[in-house]
Amino acid sequence: MAICLLLRHGRTRSNAEGRLAGWSPGIGLDEHGATQARTVAGRLTGTELAAVVASPLQRCQETAAAVLAAQPADRDVARHTEEDLGEARYGAWTGRPLSELAEEPLWRDVQDRPSSVTFPTDTLTDPPFAHESMRRMQERAVAAVRAWDARVEAEHGPGGVWVAVSHGDVIKAILADALATPLDDFQRIVVDPASLSIVHRTSARPFVLRTNDTGSDPVDLQGLVTRLRSEGASGDATVGGGGGADAPPT
Repeated sequence: MAICLLLRHGRTRSNAEGRLAGWSPGIGLDEHGATQARTVAGRLTGTELAAVVASPLQRCQETAAAVLAAQPADRDVARHTEEDLGEARYGAWTGRPLSELAEEPLWRDVQDRPSSVTFPTDTLTDPPFAHESMRRMQERAVAAVRAWDARVEAEHGPGGVWVAVSHGDVIKAILADALATPLDDFQRIVVDPASLSIVHRTSARPFVLRTNDTGSDPVDLQGLVTRLRSEGASGDATVGGGGGADAPPT
């Protein structure tokens, strides 16, 4: 299968203020978030990208634009918007301070039993913000990644690399699925603004190659890409852990 780079959008004012933005319109990157987006975009210039696929929300679209702007001019990188990579639909929680939400009984379920959580209906906003369960959020996001993996591989062959620009809870849910971690334990996973996580799915199992990477080093996947294009992917892990970046799992 293709290689998916899961990229969380850069910081927003809502992030800095501790407010749950959700699907609120007009939430773009703040100055620090724009710098984060340019930095992570620069880390990806050495990686040949097949596509950048982003949540429709402004903060993800701006992050995706930064990634594309940093790519060399001779690369033709497709840009797409994917509704199912969008933020969790928090309903009545949308736009509220996290400090206030932490006082509600549902907060403990979000922390400890997220598979049981459906966010409350919004009765105050016109039109109302949609609401959904955390289980539904995970199902749609995982299905979207799998579909785009298959599409990128069909169009670019094994080793095609694409970027999914999404949101913290969404990426955590995707990683939990790849790690065979129950959704009720997904809060153990940390996904910071402008962080990179990398998942390579095979017919046997997913390989989680990186999580919550906020470093400054270039992302170099050439060894893995070369091997996949020449040998394909067996889905077997390297017993004993392998030899590192120059000998990734196949």
